Amino acid sequence: MTRTRAVAIGAAALVGIALLGASWTGEGRPAAQESAARESGVQESGVQERGDGPVGAAPKKAENEVAPAADVSTAVVPGLGTVLTDGEGRTLYRFDRDTAKPSTSTCDGGCAEQWPPVLATSGDVRVRGVDQALVATLDRADGTRQVTVAGWPVYRFADDAAPGEAKGQGVGGTWFVAAPDGKKAAPAAGLVLTTASVGALGTVLTDRDGMTLYRFDEDSAKPSASNCDGDCATKWPPLLVDSPQFEVRGVDPSLVGSVTRADGSLQATVAGWPLYLFADDVVCGDAKGQGVGGVWFAARPDGLKAG
Repeated sequence: MTRTRAVAIGAAALVGIALLGASWTGEGRPAAQESAARESGVQESGVQERGDGPVGAAPKKAENEVAPAADVSTAVVPGLGTVLTDGEGRTLYRFDRDTAKPSTSTCDGGCAEQWPPVLATSGDVRVRGVDQALVATLDRADGTRQVTVAGWPVYRFADDAAPGEAKGQGVGGTWFVAAPDGKKAAPAAGLVLTTASVGALGTVLTDRDGMTLYRFDEDSAKPSASNCDGDCATKWPPLLVDSPQFEVRGVDPSLVGSVTRADGSLQATVAGWPLYLFADDVVCGDAKGQGVGGVWFAARPDGLKAG
């Protein structure tokens, strides 16, 4: 497995203080032989990223309880990679005439009608797929609290009608889509692997176009080996790379590598697990392959199973 360079984006949590406030609280299975290197005996129940608010010693959620929507999340916009979004998936922007140190918004009146500020909906900003340590608020002139990321106030664009749109990119030479680190999102021609928030699955691995990536229980991670060929690979196309060196975002670089397939092509891996797309997924955010045959699962940025 060859390790590659990457930009790691983690998710941190705030700790609540006791007594001062409560803590927030396809189809089918390919005919592959059983892999001798399956995970065994260890339940994959490691700590997942929490994007639904500050984390204290929170009790387990009640069955069927729905987590509150995030104020700030992430998604993939083709050509821009992973970007900031609001809880409804709408692209977020930053304004060059604002300042980050100190955090200051200069967009009011008619400007704020065209570029609505993202406002905090509760005492603490709920995030998903974003480093909590980068997220804060500033007090606007009207008394509302606007969300900031890395000090930069963030906004929506009134002309974006649906998730995935980014019509505000470059407007006036001063408005730019915001990346999860607060910087300006930039075209990522060489991007292969990134992350995005996908429904109830939380933050998962995606390709550069935001399509969900999966791992297969009949593969092995140590050593990396793919057991999905032929008809299986038609239904579950492997994420192929041109060389062992490829661009990734949002993933620990020490976890990223590649494996040589039987046909000589290179397939991207995370934590040793080969990665695949699912032919029935049509648009960004689809995860129709989750749980198929009891062996296919969306992959988290740490290589574990999502969900």
